[in-house]
Amino acid sequence: MKNKLDETKPIYLQIKEQIEDSIINGSVDAHERVPSTNEFAAFYKINPATAAKGINELVDEGILFKRRGVGMFVTEQAKLQLLQNRKQSFYENYIQPLKREAKKLNIGVEDLMEMVNREDEDI
Repeated sequence: MKNKLDETKPIYLQIKEQIEDSIINGSVDAHERVPSTNEFAAFYKINPATAAKGINELVDEGILFKRRGVGMFVTEQAKLQLLQNRKQSFYENYIQPLKREAKKLNIGVEDLMEMVNREDEDI
C-alpha cells in the first residue's frame, strides 16, 4: 500500500488503481488475496465503504473475486485484462491526441517517429 493518498482524485479510485498497479507489476499474482476493505480503511483512516467502492468495481470488472469469509482474490485473467484496458486507455488519452496535434502542426509519421525515438537526457 502507498503511504499516502492524494487530493487529486477520489479515494476509492486511488485504492482501485493501487490494486490494479500491484497486479500489473506482479507484486500480487493470480489467486492471491488483496487487502480487505477494513485493512485499507484502517491503514488510510478512511470509511470502509470508500475502500469497498474501489474493490467492488474490480469485482464487477472481473479483476477480483470474493471467497465468502476469506477475502478478495485476483482472477486468473486479471493481469492480461488490466494490461489490455490500460493500453486502450493509453491509446485514447495519449496517442490519439498526439496524432491530432501532429496533424495540426503538419508533422509527418517519419518526423513523429524520430521525435518519439529521440534520446532525451531528462527521461
